[in-house]
Amino acid sequence: MSSDKTLEFMGIAMKYFPEAKAKLEASGIPVTMDMAEPFMDLFKKVMQEAYDLGKQDAQN
Repeated sequence: MSSDKTLEFMGIAMKYFPEAKAKLEASGIPVTMDMAEPFMDLFKKVMQEAYDLGKQDAQN
């Protein structure tokens, strides 16, 4: 994955992180950035796959 896309994906994640954090904490699950890191890695994988799929669709 290119570092440019990684930065873009992380920007998207950080945009929605406060909303996700609030929803988890409202359910009684405290969230810290250290706890979120493994999920950020998963998010990057999902975003890369979605990006690749969109790119492939655009080429067809």
